[in-house]
Amino acid sequence: MENESTPPAIGNPLWRPTQVFVMSAVCLVVGVVLGYLLRGSAPVAAPAPTAMTEPAGAPTSGAATSPAAAGAPDGHPKLTLDDMKRMADAKAAGLLEKLKTNPNDATTLNQLGILYRATHQFKEAEGYFEKSLEIDPKNADVRTDLASCLYYTGDADGALAQLNKALTYDPKHAGALMNIGIIKWKAKNDVPGAVAAWEKLLKLNPDFKQKDAVQRMIADAQQGAKS
Repeated sequence: MENESTPPAIGNPLWRPTQVFVMSAVCLVVGVVLGYLLRGSAPVAAPAPTAMTEPAGAPTSGAATSPAAAGAPDGHPKLTLDDMKRMADAKAAGLLEKLKTNPNDATTLNQLGILYRATHQFKEAEGYFEKSLEIDPKNADVRTDLASCLYYTGDADGALAQLNKALTYDPKHAGALMNIGIIKWKAKNDVPGAVAAWEKLLKLNPDFKQKDAVQRMIADAQQGAKS
């Protein structure tokens, strides 16, 4: 998403800089169709699990094996969701300490959400993003990240609601528009709605770095609707 906050690049958790980081592996990629949704913020330097790819449908946080269980072509060890949770918990310790002194720190709550999201602990991530939004409800980056977690736990309607709300605060938010298109296409079978969201993204963000990927998705969605 072309917005940044502070965490990892999905790896990039809520990145503040304002750049849409499309990550493969720990982050949600633009090739979302094949794996992840676009992130809304910046990353938090979370542990990067190996070879993470997920089906495009409405994903679930799943059971004992992670997307890395299929095996990593680079020879890295396979990681289960339990392994990734332990990694996230270890990384979260310092952030949780910060919350003890300032429990209303929206940035730290957001970083925790990004960390758990990057390691596929979507329910835990949702909770931290929601708490961050209670303090800073107009943060479109955080709302976009929350939407991706909702999508991956099977709540496509909830995800779309959060993305549309994010656009009320930032009508040009690239991540929100990108993900609205992806969810409408893959979860709702709404090709016209998906294409409209992506065309709006390109119109409002003419210098979007993933422009070619968006154009390919528009072509793929339209071609699929014809066949």
